Amino acid sequence: MTGRRPTRSTFLRGLRGRSRTTRTGALSAGALVACVSLTAGCGVVPGATGGSGDDPITVMTWAPEDTGATNKPGMPALARAYARWVNANGGLNGRKLNVLTCNDHNDGVTAAKCARRAAKENAIAVVGSYSQHADSFFPVLEGAGIPYIGGYGITNTEFTSPLSYPVNGGQPALLAGLGSVLADSCGPVVLVRPDTIAGDPLPVLLDSGLTSGRHARAHDQRAAEDATEYDDQSGQALERATADPVEPGCVVPVLGDRTGTFMDSFRRDRADHPEVRTATVLGSVDQTTVNASGGAAGPYEGAYVTGWYPAVSDPAWDGMKKVIEAEAFGDNSVDAADAGVQTTWIAYTVLKRVVESLGDGEVSAGTVRRAVDGGLEVGTGGLTPPLQWTFADKLASVGFPRLVNTEVTLQVVRQGRLVSARKDTVDTTRILRGADVA
Repeated sequence: MTGRRPTRSTFLRGLRGRSRTTRTGALSAGALVACVSLTAGCGVVPGATGGSGDDPITVMTWAPEDTGATNKPGMPALARAYARWVNANGGLNGRKLNVLTCNDHNDGVTAAKCARRAAKENAIAVVGSYSQHADSFFPVLEGAGIPYIGGYGITNTEFTSPLSYPVNGGQPALLAGLGSVLADSCGPVVLVRPDTIAGDPLPVLLDSGLTSGRHARAHDQRAAEDATEYDDQSGQALERATADPVEPGCVVPVLGDRTGTFMDSFRRDRADHPEVRTATVLGSVDQTTVNASGGAAGPYEGAYVTGWYPAVSDPAWDGMKKVIEAEAFGDNSVDAADAGVQTTWIAYTVLKRVVESLGDGEVSAGTVRRAVDGGLEVGTGGLTPPLQWTFADKLASVGFPRLVNTEVTLQVVRQGRLVSARKDTVDTTRILRGADVA
């Protein structure tokens, strides 16, 4: 991953001890052509910009596709399907929805190009998107006054920028919740995470949950984000997890799309240590991953997994499933169980509610911001708590003023199926307030 490390961040100021030299890298010519045409990774549901009366509403959704690291093709694909569906059913409050999509290629320069195109096309918002390069795209969006609704929660800036409106608790909530669960069930805990800017905060977040349960901090084991095998890292993780001869440890791989690659190596090395458990977060593992790894006979059996939303079997997802069936049938990139697809659906649910709140008036980036900043509360049909964004929220004191959804769900792999481990959600507010982020 390339890109500059952010220089001003409340959260990362507490991580100076973990800082690394800024990375640089060459950008391929192909990566510079993002958002030029549908074949280059960008698509347009035809229309025009937002305005008053019956003017169409333009938004953008971006995510990385066809890269050597984490890819989220289902997010822009779901956005296009949503636009087809909503336009076939009267639009957003009577206005046609025009969706631009962009491939950020997991690259900071290209992420900024996507943001500049959103500004050039007069997009009223960037909705339901994924990018690790907040330091590249947020300055562009902030300069243009474009709100960022429903980012994936992969960067700290998504929880600090005044133009960000996250629908989940991102990596902070997932890891804090997971740590609190593992504190009571594991010996030594080993976190295997990307050796990237986005990976740097993860140890502190997992440790916040572990230490809340009076558990020792996790071993922080870095790994390449785009490796094709993890034999060395797997062996090291098992050595650390078995350091306590009495209490078996847990290995926590949080490597996005490369988690499955790590587990291929881990499965072989774990043969002599079946007592070592695994745990991770949704987004690194889903039901498809569990199936591909061998189901009940695979390495995830018995693993805890924290997520942001209810299990995909919950009736609250029926609306999304109907849209996928009607408008994305046969598109394998749109998986109803994928956390990215789910985040995009919720983000567009928020957009719909905001546009409806504006009535027949102007729909623009400015009116959308003012509506949400004015205290508008948005319900998501039970997929999240009611969402309302302010700068006086419960986690502002620890550097997360935009983190309004602190709830995570706890799931477990049983007989090869990812099922709910408990009926109620885990509220990570108290844990995150005690995190060592000052």
